[in-house]
Amino acid sequence: MHEVDIVRFLVQLLVILLSAKAFGELAERLGQPPVLGELIGGVVLGTGVFSFFHPNDPTFILLSEVGVILLLFETGIHSDLGQLLKAGPTATAVATVGVVAPFVLGWGLMTALGKPAMECVFVGAALTATSVGITARVLSDMGKLQLPEAQIVLGAAVIDDVMGIIILSAVQGIAASGSLQWLGVIKTILLSAGFLAAALWLGPHLSHALVKIVHQMRVRGVLIGAAVCFAFAMALAAHALGTAMIVGAFTAGILLARTDKKEDIDETIQPVVDIFAPVFFVMVGAKVNLSVFNPSTAENRAVLGLAALLIIAAIAGKIISALAVREKGLNRWAVGFGMIPRGEVGLIFAQIGLAAGIVEPALYAAVVAMVIVTTFIAPPLLKKSLS
Repeated sequence: MHEVDIVRFLVQLLVILLSAKAFGELAERLGQPPVLGELIGGVVLGTGVFSFFHPNDPTFILLSEVGVILLLFETGIHSDLGQLLKAGPTATAVATVGVVAPFVLGWGLMTALGKPAMECVFVGAALTATSVGITARVLSDMGKLQLPEAQIVLGAAVIDDVMGIIILSAVQGIAASGSLQWLGVIKTILLSAGFLAAALWLGPHLSHALVKIVHQMRVRGVLIGAAVCFAFAMALAAHALGTAMIVGAFTAGILLARTDKKEDIDETIQPVVDIFAPVFFVMVGAKVNLSVFNPSTAENRAVLGLAALLIIAAIAGKIISALAVREKGLNRWAVGFGMIPRGEVGLIFAQIGLAAGIVEPALYAAVVAMVIVTTFIAPPLLKKSLS
């Protein structure tokens, strides 16, 4: 029996990784982010093309959770606090509007449709995210990273990530309690912000001490082992203090990014993330029920209509953020377009809501459609605005 379980596990993992890489390669060759290919690979697997693959397999759900923690850890490593300060108040204003406007639009839309309060909050939260990785990749490929608009977009996207992590932590608290309690939300936000502030104050001493220990050790793989252990330890500390594990993992990345081992850690963590993160995205895509997009029934047409409304709200909410740019002569369209892609963070929001039973499969499919469309259209719009 044990041997059968191992064989089944390896077969499913093989199919997941092959699907992620094959469809990711296809997306890359089409000029799109690989994460879209990984999502599509999951959607294909979710259709039942392989009878042995199950989207709700607890083993792979666990692996996908590890993938999220490592993904947010890597995001933290790529987040430069110095860049945040350099971007200044303009980036902060863009990020703030870029979080508030989509949330209000999403929450207002769902409220107007008569949806439950919990669903309204989850949808509003899912619309707040910005994928800094996708925007940074486009700007880098174009050689435009030094433009003032690029600095504003990247700075705002990083601040947006921090705000998104705090909101995500609050959303996880809502999912755990099963009810919308504003005092609980405020408490969770304060805990997340407090943990982040305390970690950024005390953390540099821990991270630099960790690097000193690594310098003195000779065992193979000590750097990657120490970095992952630090990420897990910070995640557990965050959980112990009542906030989300991903807040701790994200903070661990920010702290290690300020050491002289940043480049080495980034280089060694990438292969680990490249194994675990695709499992998350494939499992997310596998939970999408394609039948809800079949316009043959009134219910499915309602899902398509909702997806269209969410896409409009998602795009409008981020373009509105460009109005916060007060400097003359800057390309506001480029700033707005750069904030549009939702990427992996929006998927994490949707996944939490689905796992908690708060978001119905039809709404989940609509949110995933919003994430995919915004991620698809942002790169060409940004390229056109800057060309």
